[in-house]
Amino acid sequence: MLRPPPLRTDGSNPFARYSMQERVPRIARDVLERNRDYARSIVSAVDRLAAEIERDGPVPAPKFPGPDLAAWADAAADHAGETWLDAAWFFAELAFYREMTHACRFWETGRDPFAPVKEEELSGDRPWSRLEAALEAPGRPRDERIASLLEASLWGNRVDLSYTVAAERAHTLADDLLVDERARALPDLTSPGAHVHLVADNTGTELALDLALLAAVLEDPAAHVTMHLKIQPMFVSDALPRDVWRLVERMRDRGGVLHSLATKLDAGFAAGRLVLAPDAFWNGPRFLWDVDGHLRAALGEATAVVLKGDANYRRLVGDAMWAPSAPFATAAGAFPTTLVALRTMKSDPVLGLPPGVAEKLDATEPRWRIDGQRGVLQVHTPSG
Repeated sequence: MLRPPPLRTDGSNPFARYSMQERVPRIARDVLERNRDYARSIVSAVDRLAAEIERDGPVPAPKFPGPDLAAWADAAADHAGETWLDAAWFFAELAFYREMTHACRFWETGRDPFAPVKEEELSGDRPWSRLEAALEAPGRPRDERIASLLEASLWGNRVDLSYTVAAERAHTLADDLLVDERARALPDLTSPGAHVHLVADNTGTELALDLALLAAVLEDPAAHVTMHLKIQPMFVSDALPRDVWRLVERMRDRGGVLHSLATKLDAGFAAGRLVLAPDAFWNGPRFLWDVDGHLRAALGEATAVVLKGDANYRRLVGDAMWAPSAPFATAAGAFPTTLVALRTMKSDPVLGLPPGVAEKLDATEPRWRIDGQRGVLQVHTPSG
């Protein structure tokens, strides 16, 4: 299969250029605003990183310490000579977050530089009101509730704290969901003894809705679920294992239906039916067809894999500009099991749209690919 080339930050894709030149340095400086007690050496390192990006310095080689050094060294060799504003976007964006982790000395202190913004999200009403709404009507049949929770999990992906344009969108219009193939996903999500893997994206509102979906899967006493997470902070609000337990603790404290959900998740974990699986691959710059062997084997044994969010969608499709009406299987065809992609649109790449939809939106809503309003719920099965 001939894949289109990945998007670059050189201006050939305006949103990639804007993201690296403006959004990313702003994210770095916001970390300093929210962590006023950082040591002077950390402040200097973060300031330096933001300035290097703005002046289009070279993407640096990865630095020790960090458990992902070997994988990043290989990637840096593949992208030798690239600068922040003339690089493959996916590589450069993920390299920025690794550099931020290093500058903030995460592996030495365990301190998440994005913890303040994550805490701000948990302290507000949004996660809890949306979660309570998603858990309404518990008497409905389980397959109907899982179908509803799939959509709730999809729209939870709007709440990306690195991109407030999308996070602030709260209402869903009937035509916002450009592709809805959830009926194809339900047999594998609800089959007796299903083992469902979910590749998480953001903590807070989105992760709360993801956990509600997995708890519904676990209502089958023979089912298992695995949640794949980042090993280090990334994309501001991406979920780490500690974020899962912080969220469950808050559910428990709020009582009522949320306490009940926390109890179910605790029980699933205690029984070994809920597994948290942090892995360096999800922080790295490789695309999904280059997934490590151990992770490929784990995903291949799943009944279904739910792939959350925009960055994971970019990882799946090579962060490239495919023809929007090309079949989703054109990019996802090599995936070994049922794949369910839940994603709100926050970047340009997309496949699997009905013919003419992209052209119509391009003419009427030029920012539809990047503003978080639209979403896709797409399914690929190995049998087609």
